[in-house]
Amino acid sequence: MMSLLFSAFVAAFVGFAASIAVVLAAAQALGATPVQTVSWVVGLALAKGSASLFLSWRYRMPIICAWSTSGAALIAATTGLDLPAAIGAFLTAAGLTMLTAAFRPLGALTERIPMSIAAAMLGGIIFRFVVAVFDEMSLSPALVLPLLAIFLIARLFSPFLGVIAALLAGIAISFGTGLASWPGGDIPLTAIAWVMPRFDIAAILGLGIPLYLVTMASQNLPGFAVLRADGYAPPTSAALFVTGLTSFLTAPMGAHMVNMAAISASICTGPDTHPDPARRWKAGIAYGLVWLGIAACAGLLLALIVAMPKALIVAVAGLGLVGSLTGALGQAMARESHRFAAVIAFAVAASNLSLFGIGSAFWSLVAGLTVLTLDAGMGRLRKTS
Repeated sequence: MMSLLFSAFVAAFVGFAASIAVVLAAAQALGATPVQTVSWVVGLALAKGSASLFLSWRYRMPIICAWSTSGAALIAATTGLDLPAAIGAFLTAAGLTMLTAAFRPLGALTERIPMSIAAAMLGGIIFRFVVAVFDEMSLSPALVLPLLAIFLIARLFSPFLGVIAALLAGIAISFGTGLASWPGGDIPLTAIAWVMPRFDIAAILGLGIPLYLVTMASQNLPGFAVLRADGYAPPTSAALFVTGLTSFLTAPMGAHMVNMAAISASICTGPDTHPDPARRWKAGIAYGLVWLGIAACAGLLLALIVAMPKALIVAVAGLGLVGSLTGALGQAMARESHRFAAVIAFAVAASNLSLFGIGSAFWSLVAGLTVLTLDAGMGRLRKTS
């Protein structure tokens, strides 16, 4: 029983600590107030906790849900949007996820988008955050250099341990050197701030659809793969519908998207959690309860993170996305015939391009698919000539 509880707690801690900096960057990019930022995290915690609880109980397997880290990176890289327009895009992405569960042809259409192009788009978005680590190093070498060294050493023992170690070390260094500054004023223990959505076509095309696509490609599909690798047959449609529904219900709180977890899930689905696979579902229940607890004290947890210097937040966010960037680049370059199109898609996504009020993520897909179509057409023409 203790192993079940320990695995659930570690999975929740990893999920929070390894990517909360990216969520904060997303909230800041949309101009969210401190209360709205707390509400954002509360909504994500409620969605993750309730979805994990229900799915694990209903299907008797450790179905672990997470917030979309790649989606948060996408939001943080978006410019020119306010929170109401973004929430309209969040609702669109959640609705598309539910439609994918209920309407198989939509899922088939999504699967037809080449993984190389989708991965290149994600890689371009994440690239900005990883590069920012070294930009901050030139400004705050005394803080960022030790974090990088700790990250590189700790990750030799565990992929997710590197980010956790860097964050904990950064907090200790910041308080020890006086760099940390506890925010003034009253800190709400938790908060719910409802925001009326605004459905804007530019936001839907530039953020809503890319958010849906990167969440499906980079988080849901690997999450299902983790369950299958440990001998489970995940209820794909039900899981997509439940995560889409919880995302839809919590979007007005600012929460962007929840989905199937991959790294966090691997902590709860293997033999270390319990020797009997039929009993590991209880870890999903405990995990869900931990996240409901996080929702109850999200304000204090965020206050601790916000008290840290900007260099620490930027560095931890970037280091936390190195693994995602590595995977995205590997998938983008896997097929030689797709590499040129993938590089174009990567470059567009990594840029600050904005046309007609629509951001670079959407144009990255358009550019990559266009080049890929032209290359395929030329290949067929050469074969027939």
